[in-house]
Amino acid sequence: MLQAFKSLPTHMDYKGQKLAEQLFQAIIVVFGVVGFLWGYICEQFVQTMYVLGAGFVLSCLLTLPPWPMYRRNPLSWQKPRAEENTEEDGKEKDKKQKKKSKAK
Repeated sequence: MLQAFKSLPTHMDYKGQKLAEQLFQAIIVVFGVVGFLWGYICEQFVQTMYVLGAGFVLSCLLTLPPWPMYRRNPLSWQKPRAEENTEEDGKEKDKKQKKKSKAK
């Protein structure tokens, strides 16, 4: 059972994060306007809050899990380079640079 949870993807790419944010904001605004109008028609503020709450729950279900639509543009990272400089090489280079700067 634990292995099944570990196999689930838990990341979004940057464009996916932007899409999720835009979707979240659009849903909240639309449900806020509709909720305000419905509450005004019914003359009950609690109706506005119910509609806004439903929009919040819907937006959370659509934007919080890392759905595949949020992972379409993965970043291609550079391959790591092998370490060429050791600590001693770095000290020697620093000494040479200091000597050159003093000579000038």
